[in-house]
Amino acid sequence: MEKLIYQGKTKDVYRLDNGNVLLKFKDTCTGVDGVFDPGANTVGLSIDGIGKANLEVSVYFFEKLKEAGVKTHYVSADIENGTMEVLPATTFGKGLEVICRNKAVGSFFRRYGDYIEEGADLDGYVEMTFKDDAREDPLVTKDGLIVLGVMTDEQYEATKAETKKINAIITEELKKKGLDLYDIKFEFGYNEGQVILIDEIASGNMRVYKDGKIVEPTELTKLILA
Repeated sequence: MEKLIYQGKTKDVYRLDNGNVLLKFKDTCTGVDGVFDPGANTVGLSIDGIGKANLEVSVYFFEKLKEAGVKTHYVSADIENGTMEVLPATTFGKGLEVICRNKAVGSFFRRYGDYIEEGADLDGYVEMTFKDDAREDPLVTKDGLIVLGVMTDEQYEATKAETKKINAIITEELKKKGLDLYDIKFEFGYNEGQVILIDEIASGNMRVYKDGKIVEPTELTKLILA
């Protein structure tokens, strides 16, 4: 028996009888005026099959992390039905995005362009933003997270360490396919006191280049699953 607990932009979330959670992936995408944009805060369009494709990419990477001994919320998946069973986890605050950056591009370069060249190596630099559409996902520091009661010092350090470890594994997997990961966005929560990766690992949450040119998420999905 499934009980609906949350309807999201790209996934619906259900509680299962065994205490775990079921994510149902939808064919909706974030964007503006019918144009796909992974960073947008609104549903902009529907692409047939994109939910199943996002699930397949997530399963591909979650299985790689499992092989590497990294614990996440992933339990199992049913690709045909577009569902993934996961462990229940408590989010930090009302939701926290954790970005890991290998190269200085995007908003990082816009902020700090006076101090660094575009495309410079960042060696897995970690930063965090609140998931807050109204405030355009504000950046928050470690001290800010602690003083606001969102994270403890130990939880922050555990999240940062897991982020860098997972980023390194995904970077290496993409490199095998001739792809360069510039940055990637994660979400973490905690289960039984342990910080673990939650949500999905989809093409739309990463910035990837091939031969010096950015790869669009739909094309990236095909390259990952090839």
